Amino acid sequence: MQSEVVASRSADPSSSRGGSGPSIDAVSLAIIEQLQEDGRRPYAAIGKAVGLSEAAVRQRVQKLLDQGVMQIVAVTDPLTVGFRRQAMVGIDVEGDVDPVADALAAMPEAEYVVMTAGSHDLLVEIVCEDDDHLLEVINKRIRALPGVRSTESFVYLKLKKQTYMWGTR
Repeated sequence: MQSEVVASRSADPSSSRGGSGPSIDAVSLAIIEQLQEDGRRPYAAIGKAVGLSEAAVRQRVQKLLDQGVMQIVAVTDPLTVGFRRQAMVGIDVEGDVDPVADALAAMPEAEYVVMTAGSHDLLVEIVCEDDDHLLEVINKRIRALPGVRSTESFVYLKLKKQTYMWGTR
């Protein structure tokens, strides 16, 4: 298991790219980078690296968490914790996409839900225990949502890279 800092990618437009979310100064960005290298790095060590006291780092980290700028989470390998099947599902929707996206986001198997401007209206990453579980999620729950016109499934055969280290550019 690995602990990482994950920059927030919520559905709130003020916290997404191009929005008017919280402004992040260079010191806060440096703190985020320190935590992305090691989510369990002590505040004293971070403070030394960025030129702040331990207390100041603690306050800034809490503010970044409270603002939804980042999360500190344990990232697991799904296979090692009992989830044998992952898939990306492209979904085409008739009408308003928001209610479908909200319903998908409420599903515990959905790890990632994004509205797109590509071949599909929505992409949802599904993590399931096995193929039967995946079939149940797609066939009985996703396709049953009002407004879902069609789905296209991309079953993961092998996960080569999964990281949340896109940095703070």
